[in-house]
Amino acid sequence: MTWSTRIVVRSYELDALGHLNHAVYHQYAEVARVEGFAAAGCAWDGLIKAGTAPVLLQSTINFRRELRAGDAIDVDLVVKFGAGKTFSADSTITKLDGTVSAEITCVLGLMDLGARKLVADPQAVLAQHGLDVSVLD
Repeated sequence: MTWSTRIVVRSYELDALGHLNHAVYHQYAEVARVEGFAAAGCAWDGLIKAGTAPVLLQSTINFRRELRAGDAIDVDLVVKFGAGKTFSADSTITKLDGTVSAEITCVLGLMDLGARKLVADPQAVLAQHGLDVSVLD
């Protein structure tokens, strides 16, 4: 089962047409990333205290269906590591009736804050800080 968090769309997040503002979709994915990593044993504030921080390198969104105030949604998070300095953290925003509202794909890295460079093996560093990636896939 994919990890997810539930969010209710708030009226102040809407655009002039009464739809969820496009930028808020990205914020919802960020909520899922931060909460998901914490649920998997790796709180981002601990990473920062240790001199590393996740950095967003790319974010792409495909809008599927509009969201309006009061809509309850689930925002999932799937994290995948490969070889190299980057990893993906993808989210799907789904209404409770199963309608997909948006799909967000993100590429992240883990920055060494002292060197200001991406670490060579982000999965290993995140695991050292408690990340259990099986919670997020």
